[in-house]
Amino acid sequence: MEFDRARDVVSRVLEEVRKVYVGKPEVVKLSVATLFSGGHLLIEGYPGTGKTLLAKSLAKAIGGEFRRVQGHPDILPSDILGFHIYRLDGRKEFVRGPIFTNVLMFDELNRAPTRTQAALLEVMQEYRATIDGVTYTIPRPFMVVATEVSPKIAVGAYQMMETLADRFFAKVPSYYNPPEEELEIVKRASVILDPPVNQATTPAVVAEVTESLDKIVHLSDTVGEYIVRIVTYLRNHEAVLYGPSHRASIHLAVLSRAYALMDGRDYVIPDDVKAVAVPVVAHKLKIRDEFEVEGETPESLVEEAIKKVPVPK
Repeated sequence: MEFDRARDVVSRVLEEVRKVYVGKPEVVKLSVATLFSGGHLLIEGYPGTGKTLLAKSLAKAIGGEFRRVQGHPDILPSDILGFHIYRLDGRKEFVRGPIFTNVLMFDELNRAPTRTQAALLEVMQEYRATIDGVTYTIPRPFMVVATEVSPKIAVGAYQMMETLADRFFAKVPSYYNPPEEELEIVKRASVILDPPVNQATTPAVVAEVTESLDKIVHLSDTVGEYIVRIVTYLRNHEAVLYGPSHRASIHLAVLSRAYALMDGRDYVIPDDVKAVAVPVVAHKLKIRDEFEVEGETPESLVEEAIKKVPVPK
């Protein structure tokens, strides 16, 4: 796919989502960038702050299928992946789970037990699912938009697996809109259940943009080295118990390319990396307890890295 066509496709999807999603422009931009990067998005915030609306709008804008799963302590892997039914005549029939879709909304993912969380690992990384020894391919594009209840306010929530959190390209907060935006939300309340989003493209075209991204948007060795230096700075920080993985570097590069495309450039600049660094990296590292008590947060450490790591000219 050529650069101009890819930019037009992404711009039209972004415009459609912004028509119905009030405020939080950076959340919308990041969600669309994650979709076209072939990634997954984790959203942390209070109930009723538009997280499901965002996922539905993304699916409608690309003409894709939308499915939703509610996390709870009794949910099983088969409730997500699907299962086989064995007939009396010996036939085996597969009942597909909600993962066989384009946009999967997994609400309150950290209320699901770790066994069920683990069922998502292969799906999110390999775009396939293995059930009873049989491997099934997931449709492309496939994006998980998961929500997480903050452990500070949640009742009965589990700890999210580190390996699962690492597979989310980005994590963003979604809290209350300011009063002037909430007034607009109230005015639009009647259309919230079925957002009036026009189809701007098709799932096949989205997949084509994703596959072409590294060819149409150039990431220089200099910017690549800048990404690695940021991640390395965090791995070696005294406050970090374990740092971001190599996957963090990859996600930084891919989302930086998507941001460049959205801004009309066929090359990545350090500002693209800075724009996505906190949402991409912060949830992929763990702070030592003694530094956390002193008020350090993953976000503050990533911001420190952005300030201290020299920016290439």
